[in-house]
Amino acid sequence: MRARAGNRRVRGRHHSPIHRIKTMSELNSKHNRAVWFDIPVADLQRANDFYAAVLACGVEVFDAGGMQASFIEHDQGNGGCLVPNPEQISSDKGLLVYLNVNGRIREASSLVKQHGGQIIEDVHAIGPHGFRALVLDSEGNRIALHSETDA
Repeated sequence: MRARAGNRRVRGRHHSPIHRIKTMSELNSKHNRAVWFDIPVADLQRANDFYAAVLACGVEVFDAGGMQASFIEHDQGNGGCLVPNPEQISSDKGLLVYLNVNGRIREASSLVKQHGGQIIEDVHAIGPHGFRALVLDSEGNRIALHSETDA
């Protein structure tokens, strides 16, 4: 099918010129592709303190078959946990997990160093997808803090 002026055809769907690209936050609230994450840590208590402060949420220790790990509070959203496994810590390669600090990215970033982390890239815009800061957590893992606003 030939696209008419001002309209485009994408994988069998017809889009008008007023159709806009959805932001990361809009897509995540409807289409969660990632369902869980494990963050490797060397010191569970230090990591608990870091994530509780930076994400402003609860972190709960649990027994994982003779080994302790921690859940990061996630209520009705997707979640993850902190797992003692220092061999898997990576600061310069691998997946990049974006963690939600919506509406408080400046505050969260300011807590990173105070809780043993390091800022790699300060808060910056990522186009229509909001703002992010790249940081190393207290264990040396590279993560992104994400917010829809620069607040």
